[in-house]
Amino acid sequence: MAAKHSIPPIVYKLLIVVATIIWGLSFVVMKDSIDSMEPAWLIGVRFLITAALLTIFLWPSVKVSLNRRDLIKGAILGVLLFLAYWTQTVGLAFTTPGKNAFLTATYCVMVPFMYWLLAGRRPTVYNLVAAVLCVAGMALVSLTGGPLSLEFGDLMTLVCAVFFGLHIVCVGRFTENANVLGLTVFQFWAMGICGVLLGAAIEPAPQLSALTSDFIFNMIYLVVFASCIALVIQNVALAHIPPAQASLLLSLEAVFGVVFSVLLYGESLTVRLVMGFILIFGAIVLSEVFPLKRTTQEAPSEGEREENEAATAVLSQVAVQADLLSGDTMAAGELEELLIGKV
Repeated sequence: MAAKHSIPPIVYKLLIVVATIIWGLSFVVMKDSIDSMEPAWLIGVRFLITAALLTIFLWPSVKVSLNRRDLIKGAILGVLLFLAYWTQTVGLAFTTPGKNAFLTATYCVMVPFMYWLLAGRRPTVYNLVAAVLCVAGMALVSLTGGPLSLEFGDLMTLVCAVFFGLHIVCVGRFTENANVLGLTVFQFWAMGICGVLLGAAIEPAPQLSALTSDFIFNMIYLVVFASCIALVIQNVALAHIPPAQASLLLSLEAVFGVVFSVLLYGESLTVRLVMGFILIFGAIVLSEVFPLKRTTQEAPSEGEREENEAATAVLSQVAVQADLLSGDTMAAGELEELLIGKV
């Protein structure tokens, strides 16, 4: 284990960037995939395969968590995250990958206000300013057809941001005294089951003709790279990076989403869109990084310290799109040991 501490911090920061690149590209891959399979079916198949793979590789943690309490928590988290992914994917069918990426990322700004409503922890002045910037940015990105016109794809993407925010809030509540790796696997099983059930109820069944080589490649990318590899490398890195720096680096996911949308999907960037993206990105950075910096620079009272610790735990998770493990150093350590063969 001593060799682990000799790795320079820059390596872990680069790992975070690699994860955001993988997730940024996934917006374009998902856009291509929904041409072959309906959204609910696509999410169902993707996460059933992901859950099966992680069950195999993380079986010791899964076995420990096979109890009624953790299964219920995993099911609730899975339903919330499924609704987030489903509305995001439906929205992606009617908007561009770049807009989908940035509008999804607005949940970073929503989370502090959700905690205010549910836990009584008031947002900071940074959160308030970030909310104003975010609303202005969303208006520039989405209200393109008139002052009160909101495109369906953008609306569904904003709904998905709400569900991502609720998921983060529940993560903060449910992961106390729980095996995070086990909850993550149960969450993915719930997402897969929800996708298949909803797909069977409201969508046409997938056709064998849709299983082209391109679709199979896309599914391999989404399952292996976006859902498994990125999850592992992100959480290994989060054990060695301060939350403020990690949040800032994770915010690059939306930026890479736009970059790949322009390069591979052919999305056109207008001045209005660019200004909207800049305002949203600025809001994300302001909401995530500055409150964390404040907690390290001041000597708060006991009550403030408890609130700051809660804020740090939440904000270190906020930029993560698909998993429960963000900011959980114990889980990251377990994953790192698994990767290097120590367990």
